Amino acid sequence: MLGIVVVSFGSASLLRANLTGLPRTAMRTPSTVVVVDNFRGSSAREAVRAVSDEHGWELIENATNAGFGTAVNTGVARAVALGCTSVVIVNPDAAVDAHVLDELAEQVAATPRTLVSPRVLRPDGRPWFTGGRIDLRAGRTRNIEAPATPQTQGWLSGACLAAGTAWWQQLGGFDDDYFLYWEDVDLSYRCTRAGGSLLVRQDLEVLHDVGGTQEPTAGGRAKSSTYYYYNCRNRLLFAARHLGPRDVGRWLLTQPAYAWSVLLRGGRRQLLHPWSPVGAVVRGSCSGTLLAVRALLTGRRREAGA
Repeated sequence: MLGIVVVSFGSASLLRANLTGLPRTAMRTPSTVVVVDNFRGSSAREAVRAVSDEHGWELIENATNAGFGTAVNTGVARAVALGCTSVVIVNPDAAVDAHVLDELAEQVAATPRTLVSPRVLRPDGRPWFTGGRIDLRAGRTRNIEAPATPQTQGWLSGACLAAGTAWWQQLGGFDDDYFLYWEDVDLSYRCTRAGGSLLVRQDLEVLHDVGGTQEPTAGGRAKSSTYYYYNCRNRLLFAARHLGPRDVGRWLLTQPAYAWSVLLRGGRRQLLHPWSPVGAVVRGSCSGTLLAVRALLTGRRREAGA
């Protein structure tokens, strides 16, 4: 059985828009939906509860905002308890049809030590994720057009990600310390280091309303403080977890340039009122720097798959 795991942050409207239209009766693979709702407020919780009850979804109600990775781990654990042998993690702002879910479930069954992603498109049809590369020297991740064959390096997006539950458990799932962002890069890295592979099924497509789960901010393209903080922090958390002293030092030296590039993802207009975005970038970079420096001083790093 396939577990469809969706993490909600009071995302009732997105669940209605994207998940309620999924014709599970049309799927070849028996499936169940597990929604994990991170607490956003009482009214938001009631709305998620109502839509889950209406459609018979398994609902887990977290008392706090536990973060994306931790919530996914909770959802996968429930799916395993319900008898699922494979899972597809789907963002609530992503629309996926029954055919794609069937193909993903069958792919991980055929290649059990492989994490699998479809091609992820923006609503206007432009590519958003078609494969990922980790540049360990520059300390950057990049989107690439990945070959449609299993790869032993790179990363896959958590926006829509499939895995066999046995392999997921062996890897340990997402690392809880990331909270949000870079947890998919970390999992992908541990997967390949543990002898697994990554596959982008370029023949399968999912539509992703990028940023649909973020709180609205002023300034058009501006991102939330949470976005800036964890993108800057978690880059250095990844380095502290997995890289040797020379690479950690290089990532520390290039952190200011990276942080500036993250800030510019929200556009220059937000810099007219810079305190919130710049403050989040600085706090995230400082927090990540402490983690990286601690790793250098102790001379310890966690090996992938450990």
